[in-house]
Amino acid sequence: MNWQFISETFFLTLRGVPTTLAIMGVAFALSFVPALLLALARIHQVKGVTAFSMVYLAFVRATPPILLILFFYSLLPSILNVFMQQIGSSIDVFSFNPIFYAFIVFGFLTTASLSEVFRSALMTVDKGQLEAGQAIGLSTWQTYRRIVFPQALVSALPNLCNLLINLVKGTSLVFVMTVQDITAIARVQAAYGYHYFEAYFVIFIVYLLLCGAIQGLFTLVQHRISHRPARKEQTHVKRYPHSQKLSAAISFKRR
Repeated sequence: MNWQFISETFFLTLRGVPTTLAIMGVAFALSFVPALLLALARIHQVKGVTAFSMVYLAFVRATPPILLILFFYSLLPSILNVFMQQIGSSIDVFSFNPIFYAFIVFGFLTTASLSEVFRSALMTVDKGQLEAGQAIGLSTWQTYRRIVFPQALVSALPNLCNLLINLVKGTSLVFVMTVQDITAIARVQAAYGYHYFEAYFVIFIVYLLLCGAIQGLFTLVQHRISHRPARKEQTHVKRYPHSQKLSAAISFKRR
């Protein structure tokens, strides 16, 4: 193994880490609200939205990510170009930074997985707590925000960690869109001297460190939450029957 190449390529590859994190962060931000709405729609069985959500999830699960990336990257610019021509715009769609298409593709992919994370977390919260909050005059949004969401977040953290790690690893495919991420930089360096084995080793190390940092961050957050003193109102609402849940919710509102 060429250790000098590995050392040099490792530091060069680190330049792609901000791009990888940017794709992860923007994709997560774009998918957050749609995923939450899809999860709530499935829980409350909203007509039309539930069927759409199930079809959407089935489509994303059955389609390889690389195929969706190539499909969007090949088709979306052409569609936008036709649209710009029809409205008489002189904007050159093909000159856009390909990272914007990466944001769209991974936002589309992340929405499906994130909606299932939210749905599973929300279903761990007893339905009686929502009913108790509404019974004392809290709106549905207030009940979710003050009672349901804080408890669901605790349950969602492990799955959120897995989702973000998988998202980071999935961004290694954006090199086919000519985005200069970790994988793309390492492959370019390998092409000069055909050091592909060393380049793949560097990619492995960088992603190992990056995903380990994400996992460590979530472990720290979970540790702090688990050692935080439990709020009396939420403890009562969780452990006691419906009549006492209502009393706990009333004391929670009066606070």
